Amino acid sequence: MDHPAAEIGVFGGSGFHSLLDEPVEVTIDTPYGAPSSPVMCGEIGGRKVAFLPRHGKEHQYPPHMVNYRANVYAMKELGVSQIIGPSACGSLQPHVKPGDFVICDQFVDRTWGRKDTFYDGPTTTHVSSADPYCPVMRAIAVEKARELGITVHDRGTVVVIQGPRFSTRSESKWFASQGWEVINMTQYPEGYLARELEICYCNISLITDHDAGAEGVEPVSNDEVVRVFAENNDKLKSLLYAMIPALPTYRDCVCSHALEGAAF
Repeated sequence: MDHPAAEIGVFGGSGFHSLLDEPVEVTIDTPYGAPSSPVMCGEIGGRKVAFLPRHGKEHQYPPHMVNYRANVYAMKELGVSQIIGPSACGSLQPHVKPGDFVICDQFVDRTWGRKDTFYDGPTTTHVSSADPYCPVMRAIAVEKARELGITVHDRGTVVVIQGPRFSTRSESKWFASQGWEVINMTQYPEGYLARELEICYCNISLITDHDAGAEGVEPVSNDEVVRVFAENNDKLKSLLYAMIPALPTYRDCVCSHALEGAAF
């Protein structure tokens, strides 16, 4: 099947289900099953873009049931070499406030049982994730956010929990005590799977709440997450529309060489 070529992919998260004007809908089958939805293809600033809501069009897939391998592989099939992964996140630190954006540079995986590699054998392949997010894309995201007047933190660690439940107060306090800034349910294995396919990946964490361990605030609720994300959707879209045309057409970052020396 002939698919429209795309250079740049965007995964939509909670409360973020559309991006493109008059997109072409493309259905893709992958060796890992069906993606969360058909992929919407179109253009932003002269760049060919593929958009896929990671939870499905009706938000029908909770975080632990998302077919991350199929979603990332579908992007690869379309020719995508750079992916932006916005996500609704909680804050673990007082200085990171609801409405802020965090461009993460590290993750900590606290999930279990997720299909998190394309390399199940027979060739053993170990891909480095020392610096899991593309440094080039991160720098552009920070620059464009600041130009738009968005409060942005230029680095941060996201701890990824299994979901669909939120953390207990004790868990949240433990994560905060480690100095981690952000908590989320979808950043692993999405970003790492992109690295396994030598696709650049940049996370934009939109802070919707303070997590349960924060003193003096009500524990996070789904209604609050959706409300704050909706309030900030215009900011996110403005950032994506500024960022996408600025992404390089030639790559020589760590992501583009991730498989060199990785296979035994």
